[in-house]
Amino acid sequence: MKRTIFSRLWRGLQSAIRWFRPGLRIKRWFALVLFGITLLGLGFAIILIDLYRTDSTDPTLLAILYYLSLRFLPRLLRAIIFGGLGIGLVVYGILQLNRSLLRPFIRPGSDVIDTLTDFQRRKRGPKIVAIGGGHGLSTLLRGLKTQTSNLTAVVTVADDGGSSGRLRESFGILPPGDIRNCLAALSNDEDKLTQLFQYRFSGAQELEGHSFGNLFITALADITGSFESAVVESGRVLSVNGQVLPSTLNDVKLVASMELPFSSNEVRIEGESKIPAMSGRVKRVWLEPDDAPAFPPVIKELLSADVIVVGPGSLYTSILPNLLVQDLLASIHASRAVKIYVCNIATQSGETDSFTCYDHIRALQDHVGEDVFDVMLCNHNYTGVLASDSRFVIADEKILADPRTYATDLVDEAHPWRHDSKKLTQIIMDIFYERTGPLS
Repeated sequence: MKRTIFSRLWRGLQSAIRWFRPGLRIKRWFALVLFGITLLGLGFAIILIDLYRTDSTDPTLLAILYYLSLRFLPRLLRAIIFGGLGIGLVVYGILQLNRSLLRPFIRPGSDVIDTLTDFQRRKRGPKIVAIGGGHGLSTLLRGLKTQTSNLTAVVTVADDGGSSGRLRESFGILPPGDIRNCLAALSNDEDKLTQLFQYRFSGAQELEGHSFGNLFITALADITGSFESAVVESGRVLSVNGQVLPSTLNDVKLVASMELPFSSNEVRIEGESKIPAMSGRVKRVWLEPDDAPAFPPVIKELLSADVIVVGPGSLYTSILPNLLVQDLLASIHASRAVKIYVCNIATQSGETDSFTCYDHIRALQDHVGEDVFDVMLCNHNYTGVLASDSRFVIADEKILADPRTYATDLVDEAHPWRHDSKKLTQIIMDIFYERTGPLS
């Protein structure tokens, strides 16, 4: 029995001590509360002393005060007893108060202190801007959100296929598909609500192929009066860890010049969805209009970023449509952030057939110029089975000769054509801290 009581007391003491970990920002407020309680106790003690010293006080009351104040014990011992009881009650009260206040925001089974520690750690994380689109960007965001809450995803708005294309044509809004995927990836609770956001209708002709999230963003755009407000409100609904911004608010169209097979002729292909479906080799892509201004908050985030990550994602239809926004590219050049390009793991049919890592970099440089990136991150694990029309993007000798290149294992073993979000995030954070040192 005694051992059980002591073990419970010891666990309670350990739990109380955890609240005073560095970085929780608890100690200063605990000290303020303790100081306030001390002043309150001092005032109450003055009243009691005055009652005790008054000659006309009832002897019965004096006797009660005598025993309640433990005057029959040495003064130092009394101070220790009352002080210990006071601190214990204050700690226990604050602990229970915080649990009551935070219970609606803590997942079942999660520990309040660990959750608060993780929140403060991510709050102090580096400011990262991730640029791209599609599943590659979503994979990156799922990893980065575990390291920092200062996270911004910049997404292309050139998509014109599938549900996004139909909504873009019918309602005249920017395509919500890639933005929806990023919001889902950044959600703090990728459970039922996020599954609902990603749910795709089937069976009904009018809704066939539409995702609930796309329709939700479209409805919010109509209610709020602007697409950017709809994205912000959607982020609040999903409790996202960061923010998602369109690269531009202009209605832009992606156009490609493609070289047909067995011919030297080039043809013009209009529309992001039509480019990978066309047989041939992409020679060049551009936006129409080509002078679309960047969304101002994107420029602000880029100029204040600690890290800018471009990719992974479809080279011509996800990454370049962002970088071809002139103001956005100029902001990347002007930013003092560590600029990292993440090369794809596998080639994409219709876009990057037979491309090596160097070919990806060469294509980027042909479109946006030299020396945009400080680091070029490539995969060198080529184990796993890919689709018949895809192969691993090899870190060839040309790219390895570049001192900016980092080649490492980035493969998701369950899906070898994708990046592992944890591996990718870890190497990005390692590169950042290697170059800048830990943030204070």
